[in-house]
Amino acid sequence: MLQQLVNGLILGSVYALIALGYTMVYGIIKLINFAHGDLYMMGAFIGYYLISTFQMNFFVALLLTMVLTAALGVLIEFLAYRPLRNSTRIAALITAIGVSFLLEYGMVYLVGANTRAFPQALETVKYTLGPISITNVQLTILAVSVTLMVALQFIVKKTKMGKAMRAVSVDSDAAQLMGINVNSTISFTFALGSALAGAAGVLIGLYYNSIDPLMGMTPGIKAFVAAVLGGIGIIPGAALGGFIIGLLETFSVSIGLSSFRDAVVYIILIVILLVRPAGILGKNVKEKV
Repeated sequence: MLQQLVNGLILGSVYALIALGYTMVYGIIKLINFAHGDLYMMGAFIGYYLISTFQMNFFVALLLTMVLTAALGVLIEFLAYRPLRNSTRIAALITAIGVSFLLEYGMVYLVGANTRAFPQALETVKYTLGPISITNVQLTILAVSVTLMVALQFIVKKTKMGKAMRAVSVDSDAAQLMGINVNSTISFTFALGSALAGAAGVLIGLYYNSIDPLMGMTPGIKAFVAAVLGGIGIIPGAALGGFIIGLLETFSVSIGLSSFRDAVVYIILIVILLVRPAGILGKNVKEKV
């Protein structure tokens, strides 16, 4: 049981990183960015080429991947979402799905659909503590994920741009009247979320040792479930939801339900939407009409 708890926390930390991007974008412009899971896939491939082709150190490749996926996220927001900002939500949602397919099958066209082995940039060292067995790769994934989540919380709560993000999420028109550049704030939000997704892609490639152009679909949906579970639009809620989803998936495998581990996640989503639609940390807010 303790071993499964450790495995679940490590997997959940990656889901939490992806879920944070979903929840930030939704909190700012009320858009469910279904292309976010594919930014995670792009991060995995960028990390793959930086490590295998350019022989970069793992942590240098991780940082550069975050920078490049952040730039890609900003580009997608500028080209695909910004022109539709005053359109209906369904138009933006359909565009997000279109961007998702563009990234997936664009990568299939460029690199092929075959699964690739991710380079083992860190030499694996195994540690045994009683009933628990853990590797340095797992510890690295957990440490990097937690560090990034703490850094994100600091940016949102303590920096000037973080205050601007919170202001825009409450009322973008009022924020603009107070002198906040709404476009820059939204672009910065996309950059942050995309950087976290790119980092998650590199970490999961290192963990599972395989990547492919369609790898972002299922984790992307699970991360969305995690964001809804914790309370979409709430940053600590997304992190909490990610850890819970990781633990549920790991425990479902350990009790022999490996074929139904995805179904368990979606059942949880249905139950949460029925019992507590606002999520664990969310609050039901009545809207005046």
